[in-house]
Amino acid sequence: MSIPSVSRRNFLRVSMIAGGGMLVGFSALSNSETADAEATPFSPNAYIKISPDGKITLMSPNPEIGQGVKTSLVMLIAEEMNVDWQTIEVEIAPLDAKYGSQTTGGSGAIRSRYMPLRQAGATAKAMLVAAAADTWGVAVADCSAENGFVIHKATGKKLSYGGLATKAAGMPVPSNVPLKDPKDFKIIGTRIKDVDAKAIVTGKPLFGIDTRREGMLFAVVARPPAHGKKLQSFDDSAALKVNGVKKVVQVKNSVAVLATSTWAAMKGRTALKITWEDASKLESTTDHDKAFRELLSKSAATPNRNDGDVEAAMTSATKVLDVMYEVPVLSHAQMEPLNFYADVRDGKAELYGPTQVPQNLVTTVAKELNIPVANVSLGLPRQGGGFGRKLRPDNGVEAALISQAAQCPVQVQWTREDDMQNDFYRPSGMFRFKAAIKDGNLEAWHQSFASLSNGRSPDTYPAGAVKNLKIESHSLPTNIPTGPWRAPTHNVQAFANECFMDEVATELKKDPVAFRLELLKKAKEQPVGKLAYDPDKFISVIELVAKMCNWGITPANTYRGFSTWFSFNSYVAQVVEIQMLKGKPRITKVYCAVHCGKVVNVSGAENQVQGAVVDGLGHAVYTKLTFNNGAAVQTNFGPYNFVRMRNTPLDVVVQFVPSEENPTGLGEPGLPPVAPALANALFAATGKRFRKMPFVDEIQFA
Repeated sequence: MSIPSVSRRNFLRVSMIAGGGMLVGFSALSNSETADAEATPFSPNAYIKISPDGKITLMSPNPEIGQGVKTSLVMLIAEEMNVDWQTIEVEIAPLDAKYGSQTTGGSGAIRSRYMPLRQAGATAKAMLVAAAADTWGVAVADCSAENGFVIHKATGKKLSYGGLATKAAGMPVPSNVPLKDPKDFKIIGTRIKDVDAKAIVTGKPLFGIDTRREGMLFAVVARPPAHGKKLQSFDDSAALKVNGVKKVVQVKNSVAVLATSTWAAMKGRTALKITWEDASKLESTTDHDKAFRELLSKSAATPNRNDGDVEAAMTSATKVLDVMYEVPVLSHAQMEPLNFYADVRDGKAELYGPTQVPQNLVTTVAKELNIPVANVSLGLPRQGGGFGRKLRPDNGVEAALISQAAQCPVQVQWTREDDMQNDFYRPSGMFRFKAAIKDGNLEAWHQSFASLSNGRSPDTYPAGAVKNLKIESHSLPTNIPTGPWRAPTHNVQAFANECFMDEVATELKKDPVAFRLELLKKAKEQPVGKLAYDPDKFISVIELVAKMCNWGITPANTYRGFSTWFSFNSYVAQVVEIQMLKGKPRITKVYCAVHCGKVVNVSGAENQVQGAVVDGLGHAVYTKLTFNNGAAVQTNFGPYNFVRMRNTPLDVVVQFVPSEENPTGLGEPGLPPVAPALANALFAATGKRFRKMPFVDEIQFA
């Protein structure tokens, strides 16, 4: 990742707070956002307020969706400012152009803001030191900063940041302020608990779903019951007789019932009489699967990548492995169901709710309401999960349209069933792999992918390590809406690739860890075509995880599976251990080695990897969503079977490869390799290959 160069004079905006104090803002450097975010660029910016009474408030500009950025982003500023962490206050910034792009996604917040926020903190500190030196009439070089105070070394005199804030705000903004040497870090690289931890466990109203405003009505929406249906007509006479129901409004292809409580709105929705009509094909999962197989029987018009001569290698091989892997549709199913507050009146819109794309939401609302963007305000609460679902702004736009139609403030509440029927799903797909084996070597790798979307990287490992390699993909047209789901494309590609890699290693009678190292050594010494990864970093995590679990010496009644993957510029290797209890596998331990550059918050980083492991295992074992006649079959946590606490690993051990390089992504990279590591452990235990998720369709877990 490249960090855009920036002049500190253009970067920083310093002003006085009314009544005194210092306010340091940051101008936007660039703005863009993307849903599938391998190289998602995030615009670096932040915000500091220092009051004369010494209160220091640091604003975290990216939405917090559980990934810990509300804590870790401000750690970057606090480190360079030399403030006492225990004395600062942290707030999620509202949407404002001075923060630049505030999109959250693609594991990009820390990696894009690492240097700019450190520069911001260092520059603010320099101005405070300059203010103190001027006050004392001494040289800046004779002063230092520590724990929110500037100290004159020779006399021991000291002034607080609060006492200096007003004067510092009038000081020139310095350029070329040096940053700390990492060996001097006191905050970065330590363990800092989440700044909202206490509020979360004590039930404080932090989330969008907690929103309550004067005059607000609650709304639930009747949307098409299947993809491919549209609204023909409705009768709301019975709904309006339900106690508490105040209004019924039509918004595009749906009908909203507004009431004094969510329960009354739900009862009113049930009382609606709606006629839906077919607008396009009503698709089913069985139709998708049949179409995938037909696509995989053909060659793509243009390969995504084609190294060497795969066809010749297949012809001359002594054995060709030819297998299929399948992955289902998944819902995001965030713990906090979708919701949004909107008050649209008098040509203005006030919005408050969970979104990963605040700028996109505001511009879309302005366009839909035909009002200026400047007339739309948006507040950002902490969010109960995202996983990519809120990279679509539809929930906020819908709330704004309902408020406009009803002419009152409204909170639109989605039920779990609403959420799962109207998601932008992780697309299903099938892989076909062929490997040519000759003289005990892997001579060729042929991979073909058919899916409801066509997103994938043709340069993913083992590309570059195999002399004959072809990658092909097919996209199946569909009216089922798809979108990014945690570690988009990687979450399916890693499963298929790393399971098949294990199959090849078994066929070659090679240790799966040694086989990966052998391939990476080839990629390093004699790369074939484009090499999109660093073999040495790959090797570092593989060797670390092998050391962590003492690979090669397996405990009694324990079976292990290994996997590795590169995504969002980070490298992860994992070993999953299972035990067989009365013929049923129990996941006992997962080892994770991670190379993600400099770790900012050790506690938060471990939580990210451990959470990704549990998330990935749960979806590999239990979860799928299917369609019948355009409707989601699984619409709640009964049939859409999430992992339960009793089924999670007993232990998830995480170690990071020491590094002083700038941080890379971490929210997502821990997920992709865990499903194949589990599948490979299941093979070690049962001798059966698990090529289709969820695994519970083929084996019951203890």
